[in-house]
Amino acid sequence: MTKFSKITLALLGGLLSVAPPVMAQTTLRLSTYVNEIDPRHEGFKKFADLAAAKTSGRVKIQIFPSSTLHGWSEGIDAMQGGVSDISWVPADQRLPCYRVTSLYPMVVDMSKQIELDAAYSALMKDEAAKAGLVPLINSNYSYDQEWWFKKPGTDLSKMNGMLVRSIGPLVSMMIETWGGKPVFIAPKEVFQSAERGVVDGINMGVATYSANKLWGVMPHMVKANLFYGNINYMINKRKFEGLSPADQTALMAAARESEAWLKPVYEKSVDTDIANAVKQGGTVTNVPPAQRKAMADLISAKWKPEVDKACGLDQANKVRALFTQYSAK
Repeated sequence: MTKFSKITLALLGGLLSVAPPVMAQTTLRLSTYVNEIDPRHEGFKKFADLAAAKTSGRVKIQIFPSSTLHGWSEGIDAMQGGVSDISWVPADQRLPCYRVTSLYPMVVDMSKQIELDAAYSALMKDEAAKAGLVPLINSNYSYDQEWWFKKPGTDLSKMNGMLVRSIGPLVSMMIETWGGKPVFIAPKEVFQSAERGVVDGINMGVATYSANKLWGVMPHMVKANLFYGNINYMINKRKFEGLSPADQTALMAAARESEAWLKPVYEKSVDTDIANAVKQGGTVTNVPPAQRKAMADLISAKWKPEVDKACGLDQANKVRALFTQYSAK
């Protein structure tokens, strides 16, 4: 070997010894039922940007909108089976307390919604862990879960046999209490159901309703403000614990920051959607505050045995105390 070759090899060896290690990257697949024109999709993009920034690119979030990875009821199965890493979690019997409290009859103090969501997720953390999950992102769902009917001015408390789309057991109880008949329809199928007359009414979030162009087929809204709603996005616990402690902390921080960023964006978008629908012939019937509180109180009293049974009395009391603390006065 020539003297030049020896020097070259020595220099290359020195460069290799001081070169920075290759950065390991983890890609997390986030599955959502919302589509790309829904304002919540912007919130997920913000979350992905924040996660990448806070982990110096070590954690990448890949977003799959419009239920492209799995159907409405399959969130836990998808995460446990590796189809997705982060997903919305519907009312699933493997999370019994979450199942009966993630949608709950109450009038929320929206000025403190972020704090309420965080406290609620903390209460659900142990139950989620038993199913191999970790609560990650709180959805902004309390603001806009409402009702639509074929005719304007419908009295929500007097449905008189109408078929109304339900998203879960609590809403079904509400519909039955008020004289209607609940029908479960997945979000992607609601437009066809409304258009073909399969249902007379719909319970859904305003953002999802608007994104799916449903104002054109059922334009008469009853704005009741009856729900706390948190369809939580959770992450596979094994996947989460596979991240470094610093990246776990960063991912949680990204989730919290994205929630705070999305809240005003989301609420403005919902208000704009309603205003635009009214300009095009839609109607909005507001339930008076005293009536909506009475309606929520009636349903929460009927729902109490379900919460006690699913959560256990101690946990049920903690959840109810939390909701009382954050109810609108």
